[in-house]
Amino acid sequence: MEANPRSIGRLPAAFLTPGSSSFIDFLAGHSPEMLPGNRKLPEGIVEAPHGTTIVAATFPGGVVLAGDRRATMGNMIAQRDIEKVFPADEYSAVGIAGTAGLAVEMVKLFQLELEHFEKVEGATLSLEGKANRLSTMIRSNLGMAMQGLAVVPLFAGWDEGREKGRIFSYDVTGGRSEEHGYAATGSGSIFARGSMKKLYRDDLTEQQATTLVVQALYDAADDDSATGGPDLARRIFPIVTVITDEGFRRLTETESSDLARSITERRLEQPDGPRAALL
Repeated sequence: MEANPRSIGRLPAAFLTPGSSSFIDFLAGHSPEMLPGNRKLPEGIVEAPHGTTIVAATFPGGVVLAGDRRATMGNMIAQRDIEKVFPADEYSAVGIAGTAGLAVEMVKLFQLELEHFEKVEGATLSLEGKANRLSTMIRSNLGMAMQGLAVVPLFAGWDEGREKGRIFSYDVTGGRSEEHGYAATGSGSIFARGSMKKLYRDDLTEQQATTLVVQALYDAADDDSATGGPDLARRIFPIVTVITDEGFRRLTETESSDLARSITERRLEQPDGPRAALL
């Protein structure tokens, strides 16, 4: 008996047909129960670790995306060294705030979605297209968000068409907004945004932009208990990433450590951080 030419390794024929360029649409058609938003949850309030503050800032030549390392569950610290910033593809990254487990799963699905599109279409999505795909994924999680399991990421990347870094923020319904200059999300975002508002300039160098976001995270940790500051004793420092026309790059542990230590040392002299000019 001859093997079915459209069946390899017992996979159904539908799995071998490219079909839609969206992996999420493909999954929804064949295994909808695997999508995060379709998971069945117990009734009542669900307690789960939450990630907190993510910040981003643009500079001529790129964009910086960074996050603290703390996850909380109620008034408890659930994890001190969680990673909240991930590459989405070669020229973009996503930082997660909200329910940690769902957020990490959503990021992995988003990475697969972008990779699937590139393989099927033979081209990469525009940065705008990537931002729209992420918006759709967040909207599909609305049912869980209504039960307190919200995911609110910050998306940033290098726009090859416009030749500049761009930042996109979201709400729990998937509503998308482009942010100009700087942005923050998560429980400490109001403090981080206030910090960047006074220190940001549109002519920052890459080094100044990375310093700016770590200063903002420090200020957020100073006023928000759910945001973790640099932990010198445990050698836990913020994750800082840079996206330029050369692609995604994460600062090494040494680079992140040196930056956090220098800011901490300066804070011993100025606990409230650098001062902006009055005029």
